[in-house]
Amino acid sequence: MLGIALVVLLVLLLLSVPIAATLVGLGLFLDQTFSFFPLYKAMGEVFWSASNSFLLIAVPLFVLLGEILVRAGIAGRTYAALDKWLSWMPGGLLHANIGTATLFSATSGSSVATAATVGSVAMPQAKALGYDDRLFAGSIAAGGTLGIMIPPSINLIVYGFLTETSIPRLFLAGLIPGLLLAALFMATAAAACTLRPELGGPRRPARWSERFRALPDLLPVLGLFAVIVGSIYAGWATPTEAAALGVVAALALSVANRTFNLRMLKEAVESAVKTTAMIMLIIISAYFLNFVLAGAGVTRQLAALIDGLGFGAYGMLACIILLYVILGFFIETLSLMVITIPIVAPVVIALGFDPIWFGVLLILMIEMALITPPVGL
Repeated sequence: MLGIALVVLLVLLLLSVPIAATLVGLGLFLDQTFSFFPLYKAMGEVFWSASNSFLLIAVPLFVLLGEILVRAGIAGRTYAALDKWLSWMPGGLLHANIGTATLFSATSGSSVATAATVGSVAMPQAKALGYDDRLFAGSIAAGGTLGIMIPPSINLIVYGFLTETSIPRLFLAGLIPGLLLAALFMATAAAACTLRPELGGPRRPARWSERFRALPDLLPVLGLFAVIVGSIYAGWATPTEAAALGVVAALALSVANRTFNLRMLKEAVESAVKTTAMIMLIIISAYFLNFVLAGAGVTRQLAALIDGLGFGAYGMLACIILLYVILGFFIETLSLMVITIPIVAPVVIALGFDPIWFGVLLILMIEMALITPPVGL
């Protein structure tokens, strides 16, 4: 059964069938071929149950939040402020790229929105100041991946929904690894520009008076982070309620920044609706596949197969990591998550690993997939 399911999945992917249709098609195939019960009759109920989740309301809200921030003009001031604080280090603006991406990751919840926001401000300065294009773009892409690790993260919400894991605990678990990754990115940029100074532009140390005058420009993003993540950690709001608060705060910032108008709001809402429709269609399709896998006994067969291999827990975990590294070259990241989580997560939990810990590890693998060619930021 497992071999046939994998073959069908690969054939559908190679035929460029849309991911949502692939997941539903695979579920229907397994149901008709291997299930003793007509699971397809529950399709409508499964779709309704998945789409009627209060938790998933956070997804369109965080998407809208990111779209508003991209258009609100906050990135320019944040970038200029971090330039004054960080450009004294080897690598100069590379650190401002990563620092700005880190701050916007703490508000938008999306790697694509983060990379687009930082790139729109930073890229025009790369050639003017003599930076190596590859390293400069690489710092933006690497910093952009932090958007799915540092809370709030849409991908962590999707993982928590599919595995029935606590979203606040996932957010708490992702914060320190995200900040650690940002520090490692900066250390890598500094080391590269120390060994090869021609890769980086000039250092531009600012006076302390200039740095302190720039601090107010960092307050909007830090304030958004406090509103969204702080309210969740303090227990004052659920992730969905925090996302709604974030949208209101982002609109207030755009008004204060004099960038708010009906055209901007219309474009942000339209883009958010398109993105949300794609995400939700994939999620409910994965939910149906998860339902069929459990009903047809595929998950039990996979667990029994792994027990018979004799790899051990950590050996099997290494195989799963290798699988994600390989698939990350070819499959879009959200699609990769929803295709694999219904199969991989029950196995990992059965091996004794904590689902919160594995969620953070999975997001790290997805971050790698985001910047590996040919499909990447």
